[in-house]
Amino acid sequence: MQIQQFHGGILVIGNMTSVGAVCETHGKQRTHAPGRTEATVSAWPASPSIARFAPNPSSEPQESCPMNAEASNNRKRLLLIAGGIVALGVVAFVAFAVWFLQDDAPDEVAIDSAAAQVTSDDADDDAAPEPTEPVATSSPDTSAAGSDTTDTAGTTPSTATGGSTTDAPAGDGELSGSWTVDTSIGEFSYEDSTGTFVGFRVEEELSSIGSTTAVGRTPEVSGTLVVDGTSITEVTVEADMASITTNDSRRDDRVQSALNTSTNPTATFVLTEPITLDDAAFAGEPVSLDANGELTINGVTQPVTFPLQAQLVEQTIVVVGSLDVTFADYDVEVPSAPIVVSAEDHGPIELQLFFTR
Repeated sequence: MQIQQFHGGILVIGNMTSVGAVCETHGKQRTHAPGRTEATVSAWPASPSIARFAPNPSSEPQESCPMNAEASNNRKRLLLIAGGIVALGVVAFVAFAVWFLQDDAPDEVAIDSAAAQVTSDDADDDAAPEPTEPVATSSPDTSAAGSDTTDTAGTTPSTATGGSTTDAPAGDGELSGSWTVDTSIGEFSYEDSTGTFVGFRVEEELSSIGSTTAVGRTPEVSGTLVVDGTSITEVTVEADMASITTNDSRRDDRVQSALNTSTNPTATFVLTEPITLDDAAFAGEPVSLDANGELTINGVTQPVTFPLQAQLVEQTIVVVGSLDVTFADYDVEVPSAPIVVSAEDHGPIELQLFFTR
């Protein structure tokens, strides 16, 4: 209820308000305490005519109530904060997924890097030379003995060059015999496998990530290779698939489940036809070979031709190879996960082996 009165030449307009009521006097709004009357001074002079024709306050644009404006601002702030939290959560999830499932697959097997590991291991073994004993000098008056000593010293380098003997082409008989997989050469880790291992590679498409390569490997490998003259007559390789590791232990469980390692933990390759070696193989050069044999995975055996590369490095036969297989041929289902959009139903079985005797 409005009360209009003249006071000191100024028109005073007052509103009686209750709790929560809003005072609307010339666009100025306030909330009053119960029973309290608050007068606001109008800018209009104390003239009846002017007062009579004073603009209706309700026709003037009105500002929002401070309480309503504050509530609206609070809602906006809450929405902004909630939106920021959601955005940060999405960014954090994507960043974690990129880090967790990034394509950090190790390099494929290669004969050069495998052969270099043998040389590296030998260099480490020879890194600490044994101390040499001082050479006794001959008496000045025994010139003949001195000349004999000189001649002997002159012939020493040619007879003591172990490298020349190792690097020389090996005769047929030098390789004949049984060779065994040596797991002491190099080291094994998912990121850098420099030793003996057997494994697989599978191409995947991940949601919000893109294409990646899943790689699993096991260092638990044993086997033998028999050379008879110029031929490799026997090869048997066994790998413990239950010890396969990848970049994530949860993937390891799915892989081993797909391979049914609880029932068939061992994968094997057995040579069924001899492999003929040429002169390059005995000369220590890298050679390409096709190994015809039988590959067994998950208890299923299939005939295969395994493309291999081999090289004789000092006293070690280095072998690497990669064979593309269709997993369904071995009753293996490709592991799945919510983030995996698709995965190929085939992939290479790869191996890196070091044979010594």
